[in-house]
Amino acid sequence: MTQQNVVVCNTKSSGDLSVFPAASAAQKPPVGGGYISISRRPRRVLKNLEINGDNRINALVESMRASSPTHLMSTPSLTEEHSSWILRYPSALDMFDEIMKGSKGKQIVMFLDYDGTLSPIVEDPDRAFMSNSMRKTVRKLARYFPTAIVTGRCKDKVYNFVRLAELYYAGSHGMDIKGPTRTSKYNRDSNAEGVLFQPASEFLPMIDEVYQQLLDKTKSTPGAKVENNKFCVSVHFRCVDEKKWTELLHQVQSVLKEYPKLRLTQGRKVVEIRPTIKWDKGKALEFLLESLGFANCNDVFPIYIGDDRTDEDAFKKLRDRGQGLGVLVSKFPKDTSASYSLQEPNEVMEFLQRLVEWKQVSMRAR
Repeated sequence: MTQQNVVVCNTKSSGDLSVFPAASAAQKPPVGGGYISISRRPRRVLKNLEINGDNRINALVESMRASSPTHLMSTPSLTEEHSSWILRYPSALDMFDEIMKGSKGKQIVMFLDYDGTLSPIVEDPDRAFMSNSMRKTVRKLARYFPTAIVTGRCKDKVYNFVRLAELYYAGSHGMDIKGPTRTSKYNRDSNAEGVLFQPASEFLPMIDEVYQQLLDKTKSTPGAKVENNKFCVSVHFRCVDEKKWTELLHQVQSVLKEYPKLRLTQGRKVVEIRPTIKWDKGKALEFLLESLGFANCNDVFPIYIGDDRTDEDAFKKLRDRGQGLGVLVSKFPKDTSASYSLQEPNEVMEFLQRLVEWKQVSMRAR
């Protein structure tokens, strides 16, 4: 990891901000056993859209269609393809005992995406509410394991959905990180309490400017929704007629081409405008492990659960570290660097509940 300055809020000293150099990243060990080698199509990142703009937009539209469950369900060979896929990425519930064996003697650290993982995907992203049962489960989880929400959403918006002060929150794909407001017993580094990290602060005025322009530019497209996630801007396609997707992308392109320091990435029926800095959910995962004091440790077992292509950065980071594992939430076959799969948020909740029960039993057995 490139060395960055880290702003730490020390709640024990009246909220004063101090700056500390971030620990350097551990050398990447060879990938350990138990992983399945797969071929992956490169993720499309669109830069400088004025060059070959139509070709890039067409490719993005096709990619969004291909990842749409509506289109996937119409594929005749879906059942056969899914059977083959599930053999490569078995259910984390079915393989729970094996996963726990792999974590023996290590500190489990949990990383969770929000939309599509802790809450279902809904048409209106402002109504992606977390169920009370899921909230209770995550609260119990955080009692036994350091737990972080890593999301493309604005950190404050996700906090309002989750409402658990004991968690770490990494919003805007990890460009806005805040630690628990309560003391965490897992912090090996006392400076990690209240950790606040914003590696793209200089882009805030530019992001706000692009957000306002996109609001104006896309208002002619029915169903289009533009969301300001503080360090990135999301343009949602969930309620837009597919026939209008190309038109909407051209509208986004017309704004973005004036901002070479920003890039366009794709998610599930969403495109996101982000700073061009080398920062993503994988970097956020690594930063949080460092903040917890696990930078160069062999006794940590990170588990990352997510459903979107932006989570692949975190899955790949775990593979590169040779530690822990990734779990992809999907009902349909996808290229992934995860090791296991779950189908939907209800299965995620069941997995987390079993993890809590496993920890409770192991503690009683001591």
